[in-house]
Amino acid sequence: MKIKYQIVFLSDWHMGSGLTSGSQSDAEPIKDKNGLPYIPGKTIKGLLKDALMEICNNNDDYDKDKIRQIFGYEIIENNKVIQTKAGKAFFSNATLSELEQEEIDSYHASFLYRNIASTQIDKAGVAVGKSLRTIQVCMPIVLKGYIDGLGEGDEERKGDKKYKSDSEIIINSFYWVRHMGVNRNRGLGRCSITLVKD
Repeated sequence: MKIKYQIVFLSDWHMGSGLTSGSQSDAEPIKDKNGLPYIPGKTIKGLLKDALMEICNNNDDYDKDKIRQIFGYEIIENNKVIQTKAGKAFFSNATLSELEQEEIDSYHASFLYRNIASTQIDKAGVAVGKSLRTIQVCMPIVLKGYIDGLGEGDEERKGDKKYKSDSEIIINSFYWVRHMGVNRNRGLGRCSITLVKD
């Protein structure tokens, strides 16, 4: 079963690439070969898995074994990972729509970004020397992606307990992700993830 979703950004956002652009910015967002923003599938997977772990701590309608099957897990012995088990779900990259990708060339892609600067302020209210930092952020946009390989069917039973289906588990995790990327505590990366129906 495949689930299609969209991420609607409500503020500027920055998904770090680990790169800089010299004097223009200290941190560049991740971009594709045409300079367009996207979010890697593994990042989406990690965010949704973290959201589900929070949900599990507050709700026993979720089968942790099922979540491990969807996302994969690590086998740890003596505080060391000895084996990694892949999950059954495939998480695509979240990208602009196909039409937008075709229409926006590399020159116009640059208009999707702007630089913002911040600096550290000491107790006296004065900027700390050499603390000015500039990052490039992407403007609010809509990205689309999909999750494939999920099990079909309704809620499942284990003994007397009824657990949610794979698709319900994933869709419910969407509502727990409200921010993505860096500087979330400074207002960046506010977002909403919603199901897209054909």
